[in-house]
Formats: sequence, C-alpha cells, structure tokens
Amino acid sequence: MPTYKLTIEYDGTAYAGWQHQPDQPTVQRTLEEALFQISQTGTSTIAAGRTDAGVHALGQVVSFRSDKPLSPEEWTRSLNGVLPKDVCVHRTEQVPETFHARYSATQKTYEYRILNHPIRPVLNRLRMWHIPKPLDLTSLQAAAPALIGQHDFSSFEGSSTDNENPTCHMHALRIHEEPPIIRITFKADRFLKQMVRAIVGTLVEVAQGTRSPADMKAILAAHDRRAAGKTAPPHGLYLLNVEYEGEEG
Repeated sequence: MPTYKLTIEYDGTAYAGWQHQPDQPTVQRTLEEALFQISQTGTSTIAAGRTDAGVHALGQVVSFRSDKPLSPEEWTRSLNGVLPKDVCVHRTEQVPETFHARYSATQKTYEYRILNHPIRPVLNRLRMWHIPKPLDLTSLQAAAPALIGQHDFSSFEGSSTDNENPTCHMHALRIHEEPPIIRITFKADRFLKQMVRAIVGTLVEVAQGTRSPADMKAILAAHDRRAAGKTAPPHGLYLLNVEYEGEEG
C-alpha cells in the first residue's frame, strides 16, 4: 500500500496528548477516526513526536498507509473536511515505503512560549505560561549555552520512561524576547520525555534568581532529575517542525 506523510497542526488543549489513551480523547484517535470515515478501513498512524496532554503542534508529522485511491491533495481536502476545528492537515505527500515519521526524523524543533507580564492573560491563557514577575533575560541567555552540543540529558527526563539512551545532540537553543512574550526555541536530533519542559522550568528558576547560570553544567553532570528545576506546564509548548534527510527546516 502507498505510504503517506501528513504535516498537521493541532491545539492540544482538549486532548490527553498524541498517543492513544484508554477512554481519553487523543489526537491520534481523532486522526484515525477521520481516516476511517474516508477509507472505511482501520488505519494506524505514527507521529514524529508523541506530544503530551495540552501540548500544541504547528508542524507535527504523521505517516500512514492506505490503498484508498486518492491523490495527496484529495487526502488533504478530505481529512480537513471531517477533522474537528482544533486539528488541521497542512500538507499530504506520498513517500517511499521505508519512510517512518518517527524513526526517519533527523531533527525536531520545539518552541516554548512565556508571557512575562503582571496581568493574567485571557485569550492566551492556554497558549503560554504566564509568569507575572519580571524575568532576568541576561541570566536566561547566560545559562543556555551549557546545553548546546551532545549531552546526557537524564537530569531533564521525565519519570516513568523506558528510554535506554539519554544522550541527545542539542543543535540550537535560542531565546527571543518580544515583550511581554519570551520564546525559547530548541532544535535537537531527539528529545527525551518532558525534556523541553524540564529545561524551561530550570531556566525560569535561573531567570528568577533562585539558580545561577553556572549551575547548568552541574545539573547536566548529575544525571538526576532531582538536580534540575520544576517542569514547565504543557500549554506553552509547541512542536514547530520535523526535519528528514535531504530537508532543511
């Protein structure tokens, strides 16, 4: 059967994450139900990143196989015709049979958004982490370089995981300030469970003055989640982009 690659966007607010959960709404279930409506056949999907409950995506990649005789453009139109308003397909491509949305990925980019403003948000309350007290951007910028490169990121890995390889190569970590919004962008070959949120929570503690930028190296070296800071809430996190061999994000 032909293999297809979807690039999708979703608002994770109403979902218990990407992956199937018993008796819980998930993005995967929603997409597979839409595929069934179109093909009348059960279709399994594979995502590049298994985002947690409340996490959003602007460029999630999903692969599936189907013998339904539709062109990529017809798949896009048909899926968007039946998907709920908080999930959208941007693009469908037919790809080689060997393509795997998760294992074929070479780099992923996540972004975390913080609203650093004394007044609580309304429209963005489920889109950004609201921190009312001012953050020290100079300290934040000083802490980030320690995370660039190849490291054991065990200190930033969430609990209850069977992952056996804690090493990731962080290619870029950029901090952009557009007052009152702070965007922290991460590009790496792979990410551990809740790794970005744990790093953000720790960086915020640096920006609040409860940790020093120099602490980041010691936190990495500890290989212990207890050495790092709190986990930032999920609703500020976005999967922006997934790259594959021969592509540039």
